[in-house]
Amino acid sequence: MAFPQAHPQRRAPRAQLGDLIAASVQRENGQWTKGKLRTVSTTGGLLQLSNALVQGDFVEVAFQTRAGKVQGLAEMLSPVQQPQDGVLQAFRYVALGDDDHLVLRMTIDSAAERNSLKFNSISRA
Repeated sequence: MAFPQAHPQRRAPRAQLGDLIAASVQRENGQWTKGKLRTVSTTGGLLQLSNALVQGDFVEVAFQTRAGKVQGLAEMLSPVQQPQDGVLQAFRYVALGDDDHLVLRMTIDSAAERNSLKFNSISRA
């Protein structure tokens, strides 16, 4: 079991996964909320939701990537209202299984490689 910790001197690398990925959020009362994952890191991510969740709530966040499914316990952070997109709300992982952490690392590394290849092909043009 991994307990992702933010490094006090530097942020964990973030990955924008291109197309928004469908995400499910299970609240403490058992209700599910659907959203889209906009950004992810090994310590958390940013969800696009139709309605804000309560800041400080502990939830289970799940989403499917090319490398596999990621599911972990997270704390919801403060929401930001977006006029056209609903709500953007960050979360930070509190606990993540070893396999989920591995899939997350592979997903972030793969996204970084794709972005690097895209940048290199643009800079050569």
